[in-house]
Amino acid sequence: MSLTRKQFLQRLLLAGCGFALPGTLRAQSDPAPEYDFYFTRLMYESGDWDVDQRMPSNVLNSLIEYTSLNVDPDERIVPLADPEMLLAPFCYLAGHKLVEFTAAETRNFRDYVNRGGFVFVDDCNHDIDGLFARSFETQMVKLFGEDCLQKLPDDHDLYRCFFQFDELPVTSFELNGWGDDLVHDYLKAIVVDGRIAVLYSNKDFGCEWDYDYRNKRWLAIDNTKFAVNIVIYALTS
Repeated sequence: MSLTRKQFLQRLLLAGCGFALPGTLRAQSDPAPEYDFYFTRLMYESGDWDVDQRMPSNVLNSLIEYTSLNVDPDERIVPLADPEMLLAPFCYLAGHKLVEFTAAETRNFRDYVNRGGFVFVDDCNHDIDGLFARSFETQMVKLFGEDCLQKLPDDHDLYRCFFQFDELPVTSFELNGWGDDLVHDYLKAIVVDGRIAVLYSNKDFGCEWDYDYRNKRWLAIDNTKFAVNIVIYALTS
């Protein structure tokens, strides 16, 4: 019996890294089969989508460093309104300003999520009631209904699917007096068929990981390890 792409990735990671990865894997189209993973940033019309420009290369470097995945080293930027985004194994959406999807953006976001896609959404304002947070959450209610965003429990597979995390990492931006000056002790998620389809953060991870990957050696603890968990969960859940 032939393996689906995600089944192949699961076996690859089990063999190369020695970690048990949960979940039933589903087939997914891939326009670039020579890579196990590529990073897709979603461009949307209403806000400042082009934030934390060094973050993707840093995350990609960590995936190369810690996993057996064959990783495309270049970030891909795709308009949310473009059907090409429906083929991405992982999408990233972030910003500070208004999130108000066009009709085409709404259709693609809903279809991508309902068909098994994974979107990591990061609030660069790292607050609860700022413009990005309020407008993005309003969009999710329109697409998926009231209470669609639920608190992610501390024992979720996301926290142990590769590296083990006993608690959600704190970002330095939460402690600087920026935004609401709060430490956000949980993430939210939209869950479809038992798996995270939209992972939503008010912690500003993008800014936390927005440095030249060559400077990682100066960190006492590599703060991009949680990004590795997010990607591995997206690929194997």
